[in-house]
Amino acid sequence: MLRYLPFLLVLALWIYAFIDCLNTPEEEVKGLPKVVWVIIILLFGEVLVGPVAWLVAGRNRRGPVGGVGSSEVTRGQRARFVAPDDNPEFLNSLKAENRKDEGRKDEGRKDEGRRDETLLQDWEADLRRREEELKRREEQSRSDEET
Repeated sequence: MLRYLPFLLVLALWIYAFIDCLNTPEEEVKGLPKVVWVIIILLFGEVLVGPVAWLVAGRNRRGPVGGVGSSEVTRGQRARFVAPDDNPEFLNSLKAENRKDEGRKDEGRKDEGRRDETLLQDWEADLRRREEELKRREEQSRSDEET
């Protein structure tokens, strides 16, 4: 089992370097065009030259976590993470959504009230019709008994 470990490590580094090269934006690739780096990684991956060359010389190193990265320096801006509960834009959007939802609920309550009233009126009309029909049947059965 241990005799396969070096091969698996080389394969893992090869795959990592290949995927990293494909996912790296063109602006962050140093020295050669991205397509050339992909070819170098694929051709020389078995002897570790291609993947190691890519990791050492092919891409810009990322800065420390929370620091200014290379892409941020070129833009002249520093990205700052703001938690959603501290972000005023996010909080304002939540308030606006809540207002819309409250408006919809009020309209829905009015519509429900109208629906309930019409349903009650329909039931009352149906009940009256049935009562009249029963009265007619009773009168008809009485008249049939008398004759």
